[in-house]
Amino acid sequence: MKVVYTCLFCLLCIPVFAQKKGEVIIIKDPLIDSMIEKRLELSKRTAPATIKRTGPVVAQMGYRVQVFYGSDRKETFQQQSRFKTLYPKLNTYITYREPNYYLRVGDFRTRLEAQRLMNALRPNFPTLFIFREKINAPTLDYSNDD
Repeated sequence: MKVVYTCLFCLLCIPVFAQKKGEVIIIKDPLIDSMIEKRLELSKRTAPATIKRTGPVVAQMGYRVQVFYGSDRKETFQQQSRFKTLYPKLNTYITYREPNYYLRVGDFRTRLEAQRLMNALRPNFPTLFIFREKINAPTLDYSNDD
């Protein structure tokens, strides 16, 4: 009886392995191709004229000073403009992690550089912290080297 069930089971399994390979037909909207072409065209355009950076942006680990954090978006941008009027040469970065906005400044390679800025900012911005994160490598000034 076991032999009969085994043979019957094997005969029923043969159609499972005898499937044909099919072909896939892709049906898509022609607007997709035009959107892809438009995206490629936009990516080829140059950067806005307000961004003036010479050389490539290289990311590395460094330090930034947190000047402000809060849940009000308007206040964060006001603090950023206030900081930019006092220190126009330093880069500012606003990040949002629910529920707060964080305003961090500078791209420092060492903690000592960030500490110096923090000491200079202390009279104008009372709540300051130093954070280690990925920064844009600052351009090096070789004019003072002899």
